[in-house]
Amino acid sequence: MSRIARRFATLRAPGRGALIPYVEACDPDYDTSLAILRGMPAAGADLIEVGVPFSDPSADGPTIQKAALRGLKGGSTMKRVLEMVRAFRAGDDETPIILMGYTNPIEAYGPERFCMDAKAAGVDGLIVVDMPPEEADLLAGPAAASGLDIIRLVAPTTPDDRLPVVFNGASGFVYYVSITGVTGTRTASTDELAAALPRLRKATDLPIAIGFGIRTPELAANAVSVADAAVVASALLNTLEGTLDANGKATAKTAPAVLEQLRGLADAVHAVSKTASK
Repeated sequence: MSRIARRFATLRAPGRGALIPYVEACDPDYDTSLAILRGMPAAGADLIEVGVPFSDPSADGPTIQKAALRGLKGGSTMKRVLEMVRAFRAGDDETPIILMGYTNPIEAYGPERFCMDAKAAGVDGLIVVDMPPEEADLLAGPAAASGLDIIRLVAPTTPDDRLPVVFNGASGFVYYVSITGVTGTRTASTDELAAALPRLRKATDLPIAIGFGIRTPELAANAVSVADAAVVASALLNTLEGTLDANGKATAKTAPAVLEQLRGLADAVHAVSKTASK
C-alpha cells in the first residue's frame, strides 16, 4: 500500500478528513521552504503538496505565481526540489508528499529519469496541471514503474461522460478544482460542493480532495464535511509573503507564521466528524 493510500485509510477509520497544505519549493529560499516543509506534519498536515516553481503557469493565480517566481529566484531546479524532499524524508518516512507542477520541467528533466529520481527521493504522487489524460502516456508508464500515483484534476465543468476518461489510470486521490478560474480567487459555496461530490463518488472510489479557494479554517472544515480532504495553498503563501522583508527575504517570523496558520486550519479540519459516504 502506498503512503497516500495508507494515510487515507488511517483517517477513514475514525471518520476524519485530511488537510493538505502547499509549500512552494525554495520560496523565498531553500532553507526556509525546507523548514516549513519539515514543520508541517507536527502542525497538522496529513499529506503535503510541494510546488515545483515554473515561470509560465496556466492554472495558478497571482499568489502562487509570485511564490513560483520567488522560488525560481531562490534557486529552484527540479534537482533542488527533489533534494528538498530527500532532506524531509530523513526525518519523516510517513507523511505523503505530492509534487504539483507542469509538464515542461518534467519533460526537460526526462520523464523516466524524473520518476525514478522522484521515487528515490521520497515522492509519492504527481499532479501535473497541464497534462490532460490524452497526453498522459508521457508519464503513465514511468510513473507506474516507479510506483508513483498520478493524481488527476476534475473541474466543475467536467461533463459526466468525460469522468471515466479522466479517472482511467488515476490513483492516490482525485483533486477537485472547486471553481472555474485560477487558484486563490473566489470560493465555492458549501451547497456547490455538496452538489458536486455525488457525481464524482459515482465515477470513482478514490478519495476526493477539494482545492482552489480554500482560504480559512471554516472553508477547510466545510470542504472535508463533504469530501475526504481540503487543499490549502494561496492562504499560506499570502501569510508567508506578508512576513518577508523589503528585499523579499525571509525573516524570523516567516516559518513560524505559516505553521501557526496551518495549526488553525488543522484544528478545524480534524474537528469535523465526517458523514460523507465512501
